[in-house]
Amino acid sequence: MLTWQIGALWLVISILAMAESVTKLESGTCTVAAAGNSGCGGTPPPDQARYDNYRIYNVEFENEEQISLFQKLEEQSDSLTFIGHAREIGQKLSILVAAHRVADFADLLKTYKLKHRVLTYNFQEKIDRNLGEVQPENIDALQLDWQHFFHLKTIYEWMDKMAAKYPDRLTVLDMGTSTQGNAIKGVKLSSNPNNKAIFIESGIHAREWIAPAAATYIINELLTSQDPQVQRLALDFNWIVFPCVNPDGYKYTFEHDRMWRKNRQLFGTCRGVDLNRNYPDHWNSAGASSDPTRYDFAGPSAGSEVETQRVIAFIRANVGKEQIKTYIALHSYSQMLMFPYGYTKERVSNYDDLQEFGKKASAAIKTESGRDYVSGSLYETIYPSSGGSMDWAHSEAGIPIAYTFELRGPPDSQDLFILPAVEILPTASEAFTAIRTIVNAAAEKGYYK
Repeated sequence: MLTWQIGALWLVISILAMAESVTKLESGTCTVAAAGNSGCGGTPPPDQARYDNYRIYNVEFENEEQISLFQKLEEQSDSLTFIGHAREIGQKLSILVAAHRVADFADLLKTYKLKHRVLTYNFQEKIDRNLGEVQPENIDALQLDWQHFFHLKTIYEWMDKMAAKYPDRLTVLDMGTSTQGNAIKGVKLSSNPNNKAIFIESGIHAREWIAPAAATYIINELLTSQDPQVQRLALDFNWIVFPCVNPDGYKYTFEHDRMWRKNRQLFGTCRGVDLNRNYPDHWNSAGASSDPTRYDFAGPSAGSEVETQRVIAFIRANVGKEQIKTYIALHSYSQMLMFPYGYTKERVSNYDDLQEFGKKASAAIKTESGRDYVSGSLYETIYPSSGGSMDWAHSEAGIPIAYTFELRGPPDSQDLFILPAVEILPTASEAFTAIRTIVNAAAEKGYYK
């Protein structure tokens, strides 16, 4: 056989081999030749949502036509993640836009002449950085700090070890299990059974990692701080802290989708209820959805979710016995200190006091870090929403001092909920400063007598 014939034969063989490889890849199998490709040979890629080249736009509404347009857009598109709802002229709203919708979205902004800024051009870069700040799940729990983020298992083990270290002061609490069987654990720090109690709930929205981190910081400060004012608060009040009341969702953000918000209840082809729209207080009347695919789905009925029921049962069983007089819910982001109501502009009976305490707390944060936090009722400050834990705690459980904190970053944050780990310590300190200020101000007004 001539040399050129041999060469031609090898070319034909190579082409046939490549075709076979492609066919097997399309059918879901991998050949040795294809093993170097992503997803073939060795460990398959993880089942993780990715946000490559997703952009964050911050838009400003100047007329009713623009507001109506974006209200319809939110209802029609599952490729746009709205951080809030289009409501009023002058409002600025952040929207996470899927890569394949960027061109259409940019054209819409131009056509309807919307003022806007692009805050981030590739959201996945922020997620990759954030996941790199997570400590391994098998780390010694006593290494928990506030320079990294931690898995649920580590947080729970840390609470157990702190309780073992401070057996006379700290008790581990267990509300029961979640939808998927994960424990909902917290701690009670007590020096005197006759003390009034402060209840802190965090992690109800899974993607808001800074909330559980701030909760563990507060526990640690109450146990270890050398500041006489903090020590006095730890002695004069009992503190009940649940760092993660949505454990299923929190775990899911580490393992599958960093931007997941809801619990993991199954509804046919989709999952999840927004637990902070599920409480039986003016349920699904404002700022909530009846659509299971939406991020603010209120659930099939008021108080339908296991996690909601666990918190309600705990508060009802302990509000009198433990004399719970303050309820704090930790969230992110937007830098706000809000009190009831969320569903209406009607004012609570102690509106003036809660406004005064909130403004004092905002001023204390400003002095500490220079950050601006806005205070006011939830309805007035961020957006209308119903079925929230704070409103239920105040109206139904009768807890007079009730706040929802939205921690860092600012309303036009380029990070959304993906706060860098370098921000954990200052953010947690701001949260604790605000709580201390509110508690002290309320004490002066006689709320804990």
